[in-house]
Amino acid sequence: MAGHSKFKNIMHRKGAQDKKRSSLFSKLSREITIAAKMGTPDPDMNPRLRAAVLAARAQSMPKDNIERAINKASMGDSDNYEEIRYEGFGPGGVSLIIEALTDNRNRTATNVRTAVAKNGGNLGASGSVSHAFDRMGLITYPASVGDGDKVFEAALEAGADDVASTDEGHEIWTSVENLHGVAKALEATLGEPEGAKLAWRPQTMVTIDVGDATTLLKLLDVLDDDDDVQTVWGNYDIPDDVMEKLG
Repeated sequence: MAGHSKFKNIMHRKGAQDKKRSSLFSKLSREITIAAKMGTPDPDMNPRLRAAVLAARAQSMPKDNIERAINKASMGDSDNYEEIRYEGFGPGGVSLIIEALTDNRNRTATNVRTAVAKNGGNLGASGSVSHAFDRMGLITYPASVGDGDKVFEAALEAGADDVASTDEGHEIWTSVENLHGVAKALEATLGEPEGAKLAWRPQTMVTIDVGDATTLLKLLDVLDDDDDVQTVWGNYDIPDDVMEKLG
C-alpha cells in the first residue's frame, strides 16, 4: 500500500520503551489527563481519552494509574500543558514531526532543537514537512488477532480507508472524522485495539543506509528520553538488511 510504513519504522521500538517504563507511564498519564481535561472524563464519550486509555492498557499500565490520571483532570489540580508540534529533518534527509506536551515552551524547544541538531538534523518552520504527510486516524492491532485477510475484511466492513499488515501487526487507517466510529466497529470483530489515535502518515518514504539509520535511532532515543516529547513520526524506511546489521 503506497505510503505505509512498518511499525518499527514509524513508531519507536517497543524494546526501548519497555526499558523506560516509568518515563513511558508518565507520558501516558499526561496524555490521559489532558484528554480528560479537554473533554468529558468518560472514555466512551471522549474519543481522545478513549484512545489514550487504550494506549495505556496496551503498555500494561495499571488500572489505578489510569484512573488517577483521569481524576487529576476532574479535580482541577493538573498542570497547564500545551500541545506543540515541531517539524524538521533528520539524518539522510528524512522528515520528522515531533509532538510534545509541555508546561514550559522554552525548555522543550531548546531540548528538541539541541537533540535534533546534535544528531544529524535540523528543525524547520511550521509546515516545512507536514505538507508531505496526511493527517489521519490510526488503529493498531497485534498480529495475534488474525491474518491480513481477516483484518482487511473487518476494516473494510468498518469503513476504514486502508490497511497495512506485517509480521509485527496491523495498521488500519481512517479519516480523522471516522477514527472513533471505525475503532468502535472493529472492536465487535477484532476486540480492543492496541491503540487508536490521530497520526501523521507519510506520503512517500525515504530509505536510509546503516550510517544514517544509526544516527537516526540515536536521535529517537534522545527524544524518547525527553519527558515532554509524546510522539515522533517520520517518513524513514529502514530495510530489513540494515536492521540486521544494526543488531
